[in-house]
Amino acid sequence: MAKTNFIDLDPEQEVLFYKGLTPSDRFVFGKVSRKTLFVSRKRVAGLTQKSLLPQISELWAGFSEEEKTAWSDAGAERNLNGWRAFVADQCARIKNDIAGVATPSLLHQDFVGHLIVESPATKIKIAQYHPNKYWVSQKVYGKKGMYEPVIVVESFALPLTLSINYKSNLVACGANPYAKFFATIWSSYQGVDRFTDVEIPFDLITDWKNDTSVLNSVIGHTIGYTLYIEINDLRGTLYCDNIKATHSGQNWVRDTICKDIDQGFTRAFYQVPKNWVAIDLPDGSWFGSVYPTM
Repeated sequence: MAKTNFIDLDPEQEVLFYKGLTPSDRFVFGKVSRKTLFVSRKRVAGLTQKSLLPQISELWAGFSEEEKTAWSDAGAERNLNGWRAFVADQCARIKNDIAGVATPSLLHQDFVGHLIVESPATKIKIAQYHPNKYWVSQKVYGKKGMYEPVIVVESFALPLTLSINYKSNLVACGANPYAKFFATIWSSYQGVDRFTDVEIPFDLITDWKNDTSVLNSVIGHTIGYTLYIEINDLRGTLYCDNIKATHSGQNWVRDTICKDIDQGFTRAFYQVPKNWVAIDLPDGSWFGSVYPTM
């Protein structure tokens, strides 16, 4: 079978070409695939049987107005209405074989960030870099499931407000136990690099809670900053969600809802940095996104 990088069509041929074929890869290899013009009744029935929406819709219909309002309030934390928030959460429960329905919460919704430290590890540290310019993967408006790499110019202006929702169950196993979410701001003053931290210390054992911290000023001209989540001389688990680093009237955290904090990018998106990268990840430590069963 022959492969082509591009073809040159007459206007009349283009109509027939795009009627039956569609591009399959926009960036790396020039290839096309057959376009499905008609869906048979048999296939429609099969797709309907595979859908989770009918059973989720029945559950939603059985909710009281108070329960629907609670889901609406929880969904607002992620810019979703109550129905869409419930669908996202219930789909995750079904796919993970978890019975029943969740209790909507303002502090966490469906997938959350999860950090684990087990023996022989005693620490973990992950980071998210925020230079002045960087690439992100952004959904193409009006195109279902289509994304494109976009360069972001993050003009930093204080104050910087950190916010995070978290739940922890950590036990000391060393001389200097601590866990925290913090930002290190890189600035320059009279030719000297300076680094200023603003942090949120975590309680070692707590149910879901929110905490915030604000940095109002630094010495010199700000160049960029890096966000960190760190656990030291502790073992156990830490859950987090709705992570925010707000300045210039905007939250700049990538994957703020912790859908996939360990997500990496390849192929045409190779220039997009991972949401969070491991700085210190010894054997026994792990981080990713999970649906919490607690």
